Amino acid sequence: MSIARVTEISATSPESFDDAAKRGIERASKTLRGITSAWVKDQNVMIDNGKITDFKINLVVTFVLDE
Repeated sequence: MSIARVTEISATSPESFDDAAKRGIERASKTLRGITSAWVKDQNVMIDNGKITDFKINLVVTFVLDE
């Protein structure tokens, strides 16, 4: 039997929501072992002078705890 934990992270990208998700998972993988899934909980854009400057997502990441 395995036990998993869920944590929420935020990630941004000047390119796209997809790129923000990739960056978030890549960064989380440096600290968390056993990541099995991620759910995009929320998406936002950051705006300056009427232009989108960044794409921001909140990810709910699931990872399996070590035995």
